[in-house]
Amino acid sequence: MQIVRGLDEQFARLHGRSLALVRAVPAGRLYWQPERGPGARTFPVYSCGEHLLRSAAAVEQTFGGITVNLWDDPFEWTLPEALPTPEDVARYLEEAEATRRRAFEFLRSDEEITKEIAVPSGEMRTLFSLAVETLARAAHHQGRAHATLRLFSDVRLPRV
Repeated sequence: MQIVRGLDEQFARLHGRSLALVRAVPAGRLYWQPERGPGARTFPVYSCGEHLLRSAAAVEQTFGGITVNLWDDPFEWTLPEALPTPEDVARYLEEAEATRRRAFEFLRSDEEITKEIAVPSGEMRTLFSLAVETLARAAHHQGRAHATLRLFSDVRLPRV
């Protein structure tokens, strides 16, 4: 169970860091977006809160898909308008983490994580590849959230 346990720990740490981040962001800055300078490219610029929501949404979508075959993008219920305060975002982070924990309860051996399932595209993927890809995507958004926080705050987050 070393692989499953290792992935479980990495996702738990990711969750802990996201909670620490959302608690560190001043309520009025949760959805603050950096200004774009003249000539800036037109790529989307997201706030700290939006990146945290995208991180948790990646986890919720993957593990909701794995456990109950519900691969819906949580976009609609993770909009800033639906989760306007840090407390709302923290509640959503907890919901996504609960979905992830339920999925990990079914993984009783490292062999089970090598099983393949059909994803919405029809492609067959191993549970391991889905978990690792989700961890990377969620960590990417979390890192962007932290970078955005650092633009307006010098707060130091506790090590998780």
